Amino acid sequence: MNIEPDYNTGISKLDYFIENNLKNYSRDRNYDFGPDSRNNISLLSPYISHRSLFEYDVVKKCLEKYEFDQIEKFIQEIFWRVYWKGWLELRPEVWTDFCESYQSIEQSKFYQKAVEGNTGIRCFDEWVLELKENNYLHNHTRMWFASIWIFSLKLPWQLGAAFFMEHLYDGDPASNTLSWRWVAGIQTKGKHYLARSSNISKFTNQRFQYTQLTTDAEPIFEDKNYELKRLDYKNSETKYENLIIFDSNLNAQELSDLSERYKTIFFVLIDNYSRKIKLSHRVMSFKASLIKNISELISNAKIINLEELENLLSKNPKIDVIYPFVGENLDILNKLSVKLKSQLNFKYKNQDLYSWQFSNKGFFNFKKNIPNIINKFNLGHE
Repeated sequence: MNIEPDYNTGISKLDYFIENNLKNYSRDRNYDFGPDSRNNISLLSPYISHRSLFEYDVVKKCLEKYEFDQIEKFIQEIFWRVYWKGWLELRPEVWTDFCESYQSIEQSKFYQKAVEGNTGIRCFDEWVLELKENNYLHNHTRMWFASIWIFSLKLPWQLGAAFFMEHLYDGDPASNTLSWRWVAGIQTKGKHYLARSSNISKFTNQRFQYTQLTTDAEPIFEDKNYELKRLDYKNSETKYENLIIFDSNLNAQELSDLSERYKTIFFVLIDNYSRKIKLSHRVMSFKASLIKNISELISNAKIINLEELENLLSKNPKIDVIYPFVGENLDILNKLSVKLKSQLNFKYKNQDLYSWQFSNKGFFNFKKNIPNIINKFNLGHE
């Protein structure tokens, strides 16, 4: 399985997928044939999660080849990430609470066995190895993995979510955290996901059979409700002479268009020392390489670390920022801006601001509005 931190590789993968595998995606997508046989899925998520492939551009390119009804399932999967981001923007406390609880939970000896792939559950142990070696797991497998972690191994979901963030190339605060909450039964209260041996066997093409799993567990209970935050974000024009961008919003085409408006575009990669959730060396290297690759497309780009970011903000308290979303990047940036009394001019995507209004409820409500999003931004056929 080849996932390179290269902007052009992402585009090539998208083009290949559209021409060769998109048509049968809905039929084949739930099968995990192993890391050496991934033609039934796109493998685009590492690029989409960093937005070197912009979700809306991906949708538009797909709809240039097929009608919406032919590829509706794939379009929905692309928009899940948009939905999750919007859901978390509306309830940022969910991220804060997750980070706080994760940092307070003790990592037991049984946890160590799980992350070393030494549980005795064959499929799970092989997936641990696959995750560490490939920094990717099939989406269906992620659900099985999380279910086994929570209900069979009885480990805290927060530790599992952090383990995924540590090793996944496509890990992002919204989709990762909220997907784990969904499996646990706290995202949709009382509705959890229990992995079944027969389901694992069927959709791994009989690779894993007769897996002994807990099948009668109760959903995890969380006695907290999150009020909706008012989305008062407003997009702004270029305001200051420099621009900051983080690894979570690397829209290469947009940055190329913006380069003429700014003196310098600063690409920031937060090091592990400053992160609440530490990332593996391979994930950090992927992010660094992708940033380097995209920055080379822009003549006035400069890559900086956290210390350099702090120096920049102390000397340039007024600065434009491509909004990095709820998560580690925004946490650190907000902390610095308070410390240095910076005036940050956040630049949002109009597509996000329109789409996030439909993230106030469950995905069914969002799904109903996907045609509206497509029409609003002319993503479909003329």
